[in-house]
Amino acid sequence: MQVKEFLSQATSIDTMIKSKLEQLEKSKSLSMKVISNLKGNRIDVSDEKNNEVVENIIVKMKNFENTLKDDIDRYVDLKREIEDTVNLTSDVNYRLILQLRYIAGKPWDEIADTLGYDLRTVYRLHTKAIREIESKWKPYKKSS
Repeated sequence: MQVKEFLSQATSIDTMIKSKLEQLEKSKSLSMKVISNLKGNRIDVSDEKNNEVVENIIVKMKNFENTLKDDIDRYVDLKREIEDTVNLTSDVNYRLILQLRYIAGKPWDEIADTLGYDLRTVYRLHTKAIREIESKWKPYKKSS
């Protein structure tokens, strides 16, 4: 895996987690509607079929939440690895550019504005930062 690919993973995982959180909220809302319909229709609450439907919904929601928690744990660990990798650079400006891009997920033009550089300078410094990491990063050296 290349350095830029490794650093870019955080943005992808962040997007995935946000998507799953939205899915979870929609699923919870839908589940509550189904459960309230089952109980609201005054169907016999002791009806095993209705209870089974409710139990299945609850189990599925809990499984989805557990999967999401696992994803978040992986995301936190990955962000820590990315920060460690960014800190391999010796230059403060390199670290700032890499942190803003790969950890904070900022677009290039916003990074340039934040640091007071033109866009070409940010690209140039980014390239130098990536090259410096490539020369120090162990996983990169192993895969070459």
